[in-house]
Amino acid sequence: MPHFERAFLALNRWVLIVLLAAMSVIIFVNVVMRYTTHESLEWAEEVSRHMMIWLTFLGAGPVLRYGGHIAVENLQDSLPPAGGVALRAIVAALLFAFFGFMVWYGWLYMERTMFQLTAVTQIPFAYIYSAMAIGGVLLIVHFLFIVKGYVLGRAFAADAHFDANASASL
Repeated sequence: MPHFERAFLALNRWVLIVLLAAMSVIIFVNVVMRYTTHESLEWAEEVSRHMMIWLTFLGAGPVLRYGGHIAVENLQDSLPPAGGVALRAIVAALLFAFFGFMVWYGWLYMERTMFQLTAVTQIPFAYIYSAMAIGGVLLIVHFLFIVKGYVLGRAFAADAHFDANASASL
């Protein structure tokens, strides 16, 4: 794996780990406070919801990279090998178009909501909606790394941390 790809994946994973850990701590502390002091952090639910949105969009790329998204493969399995390659090329083009659409619409949402503030933390909604645009860019980059193997041989990336094919056989 080239150095940039390895660093890109490591950074994406660490951001996801930090977000999930922070969200878990916030929720845990809020629950403990609610049951021990009958008080809660008024911002905990809002912040954890926004963190979950970011986790979803930032985590979609690594899941795509390892073939973890749901897929219906009956049609390509029933086609001759050349037909399967052609179908996967069409699917890849449609995926790139969808990811581009995500980036474009995410950008539009950011522009439209820059002055609309969240209820408790009073931050612009554009910061929440930017997850869609950034997640779309990350999806494009992750898919660029694997698209050739996917189209030509239905191959996804594999490593010791996550392998969709290995976990499916367990």
